[in-house]
Amino acid sequence: MELPEHIQINEIGNQLPDQIVLSTAAMERVRRNRDFLDDKLKQGKVHYGINTGFGSLCNVVVSPEDLSLLQENLVCSHACGMGDRVPQEIVRWMLFLKIKGLCGGYSGVRPVIVERLAEMYNRNVIPVVYEQGSLGASGDLAPLAHMSLPLLGKGEVYYKGAIVSSAEALQAEGLPVLSLAAKEGLALLNGTQFMSGYGSWAYTAASRLSEWADAIATISGEAFMMKADPFHPTIHTIRPHKGQMETAANIRSYLAGSTLQQQHKEQVQDPYSFRCIPQVHGASKDSLRFFSEVLHTEINAVTDNPLVIAEEDLIVSGGNFHGQPMALQLDFLAIAMAELGNISERRTYLLISGQRGLPPFLAPDAGLNSGFMIAQYTAAGIVSQSKQYCTPASADSIVSSNGQEDHVSMGANAATKLYKVLQNVQRVLAIELLTAAQAMEFRRPLQTSPALERILQAFRKEISFMDKDRILHDDMVRAEQFLNQRIASL
Repeated sequence: MELPEHIQINEIGNQLPDQIVLSTAAMERVRRNRDFLDDKLKQGKVHYGINTGFGSLCNVVVSPEDLSLLQENLVCSHACGMGDRVPQEIVRWMLFLKIKGLCGGYSGVRPVIVERLAEMYNRNVIPVVYEQGSLGASGDLAPLAHMSLPLLGKGEVYYKGAIVSSAEALQAEGLPVLSLAAKEGLALLNGTQFMSGYGSWAYTAASRLSEWADAIATISGEAFMMKADPFHPTIHTIRPHKGQMETAANIRSYLAGSTLQQQHKEQVQDPYSFRCIPQVHGASKDSLRFFSEVLHTEINAVTDNPLVIAEEDLIVSGGNFHGQPMALQLDFLAIAMAELGNISERRTYLLISGQRGLPPFLAPDAGLNSGFMIAQYTAAGIVSQSKQYCTPASADSIVSSNGQEDHVSMGANAATKLYKVLQNVQRVLAIELLTAAQAMEFRRPLQTSPALERILQAFRKEISFMDKDRILHDDMVRAEQFLNQRIASL
């Protein structure tokens, strides 16, 4: 695809494009911007990060003959990542968004830098980046340094199924090692593409899990002989939160045509984990919607510093690299999505509780068989871990660079925590689906709605009814993988 002027994450979907084409207009903007910067350098003026040191060393002027070395030193010295490797899919997001940011034409890089990043993306030469190292201000410095090392023939990359040295991969692809010109190292390292890359992945994952949460909750409700009264449209139109109304409408749609709903229900009310699905799931939808608005702004913004603005004859330092807008939303989305896991585990607990004619732990011969007893333990343990991950990273800050960078967003930590929370939510929902599908078998020959029977039939192609104890881990992993698809694809 041609790199768009404005990126709509919900139009990209779950997968990034295989190939990026750099438009002529974008490359012309980059070229004009660089020419302007070169003219300014010839005038001998001092500009931060272009012909000075960095951070608290901003008052140290660097001679013209050392400007290339200055930028290379910057990238190498800032490649201080530690911890686990960032998943390749998210590094691809980082590359994609960095290319997009540079194409804005305010960073002062040469076209060859953008072209090389696009070549790496298109040829699937994916830098090895590490989770730890960014404070989420002055940009995602350490992760973006690792992302940029391959331009210099340094660092490591994922290439043809292995981790190899960048130099080896570049040689195999016939790509020469580049040297950096003034400002280019700083342009590569300044920016929020690490947290925005995680955020872009998280948006698509969270959207998919939100869809699944509604469907799985309704299957559980059917198996638990849930009443449909709480989903009556008037309840939600008189408290008209958009997500709440949307969730209630989804559940009404899923229940349409269900014979189970025609059965007499003894209970007056259902527990909150069923009765309040629209209010809980809906609040998470609203949080996801606002997250998408902030994310859309961020990924279409220029988060570099200093900015090179040729049309205003201006080179100016500011703070667009500060990750506070994303940090707050990454934290909030983690909390919102963790709630889908919290309420899901409660429904699983009720399904195995031996209530409403279901056998204890959904075991055909309870006692001899333990059924889904420990599957619920696992869900509870995962939910508890997610609660711990939901401590806001953005509530923290720490002074760095001799006090020059005295307030930071910690958005990178918020991003990596959100990634773990979403993995956990998928696992908890998978356990609920596994449990709900088992419970539904005890309601046969009654049928739920055609829409839910379609999901159950697809699920049963992967995992059979458990008529006696077996190793549930294998079923749980297959159920987790089952949720990688969108419901509409079934």
